[in-house]
Amino acid sequence: MADWDEDSPELGVNLAALSLLIRGEAVLRAVPTVAAAREWHRLMMHNLNVPTPGYIGKYRGEPGLDGVNVRIGTRYGVRSALVAAELAILEQTLQSALAALDEDIAIDGALTADQFKAVINVCAWLHAEWVRIHPFANGNGRMARVWVNYVAMRYGLPAFARLRPRPDSPYDAVAAESMQGTWQATALLFQKMCRDAMRQRS
Repeated sequence: MADWDEDSPELGVNLAALSLLIRGEAVLRAVPTVAAAREWHRLMMHNLNVPTPGYIGKYRGEPGLDGVNVRIGTRYGVRSALVAAELAILEQTLQSALAALDEDIAIDGALTADQFKAVINVCAWLHAEWVRIHPFANGNGRMARVWVNYVAMRYGLPAFARLRPRPDSPYDAVAAESMQGTWQATALLFQKMCRDAMRQRS
């Protein structure tokens, strides 16, 4: 059984299946929920060797994960006791943001320059918030990029955030800034990553 963090064939199969799942939900413009992200996490970790299997699909602060805090470099994710409240705010803000984009952007319609930037800004904000909160005990970086691809594909953009291995430099640097709650540098990088992916697709 492959380690959960190993670039293994098993992980590759899981991520491919997860990408298909979120593509379907994105195209249908389903209402995004943190409950759905639990299922995404379970699929991502399926048949992998996870140090504590009970952590799969659970958020920090829930039974079995109460009091479990995480550190990324020198910074910590939000305290486990605050994860549920932070996720509730994230979910409500995300749903409102996507509802506004849904109203403004026609299905299968070409994006204007302003609409493109608006979509990428939501991607960057969502990525930053997920990384800042770090709601799962493990796999948060990948899950943040899953969310990015979900939003991008919802509006006809390519799934430009590589799930594994993580994107090249300066991705790590801007992700570290996300731990401080800032996402503007991430938005600029995501614009470039998405345009590169669009060129490759065409």
